[in-house]
Amino acid sequence: MKKSHLIIIAGALLAVTALATSRVVAQQPSSTGVPAHMVVTVEPRHGSNVPVINREDVMVYQGHDRAKVTDWLPLQGEHAGLQLFILIDDAANTSLGSQLEDIRQFINAQPSTTAIGVAYMRNGTADILQNLTNDHAQAAKALRLPLGDAGAAGSPYFSLVDLIKRWPESPVRREILMLSDGIDRFGGSGPSNPYVDSAIEDAQRAGVIIFSIYTPGVGHFGHSFWRMNWGQNYLSQISDETGGEAYYLGFGAPVSLAPYLDDLTHRLTRQYLLTFLAKPEKKAGFQQVKLRTEVPNAELVAADRVYVRAGL
Repeated sequence: MKKSHLIIIAGALLAVTALATSRVVAQQPSSTGVPAHMVVTVEPRHGSNVPVINREDVMVYQGHDRAKVTDWLPLQGEHAGLQLFILIDDAANTSLGSQLEDIRQFINAQPSTTAIGVAYMRNGTADILQNLTNDHAQAAKALRLPLGDAGAAGSPYFSLVDLIKRWPESPVRREILMLSDGIDRFGGSGPSNPYVDSAIEDAQRAGVIIFSIYTPGVGHFGHSFWRMNWGQNYLSQISDETGGEAYYLGFGAPVSLAPYLDDLTHRLTRQYLLTFLAKPEKKAGFQQVKLRTEVPNAELVAADRVYVRAGL
């Protein structure tokens, strides 16, 4: 009897040890995979003090598996290069004109390492008035009043996709500041919008981060609570899923864009290029990722998917 009890106890101990070992192994990052890259923004959970994040502080998970982080490069100094397009909806209310000076000041406040372009959304395309330039005064001069014409309003997500597809690949980060009511006059309203999904997919594939500011539009849709609500939802969705931020305060025009633009300026100085080893797949495609850190008061903000090339 005692012998059988000892056998049972020994078996239980072996099972517990095996389970604990398997958990430890699962928590260890895999040393094999395909290099994948993401731009990550570090933001504080509370207050304005942003903790220092080192490579060993960053954890990348694909499902329950932890991926190996191979590089964590601060996008500052010689690595601070940025291409930033300001994309304005031509169907925005002309009241936006009173806030163009805020945008000009934002443009002129950017570091010399930032190239800025200006484009307007019109009839589903991106009308580029100023190509990317490091001459910030020149970029600021390209700003003009939106047409304020409902006839100029195709889907803003058509225009966004058009800009992304015409944007040549670059070794530096690429980001967009989008000013629109977010209302899709083609895809309709509701929780599933194919044009929003397509824009998110194209942005994630290209590694483009999208920031958005809600500004009221014109026409009937521009004062429809239902449409405005979904417009803001779409802007929030596209910014969140590409690693950006959506700014709005109710459904009215903000008194000033300066607080939003100041916040964006700070975010751009807290970005890193993350490189990790993604799961190798036979075909290139999207892979879901989650980022974590145990550093107090720090949160890692990035796209929720990364496009990974095919494994060898």
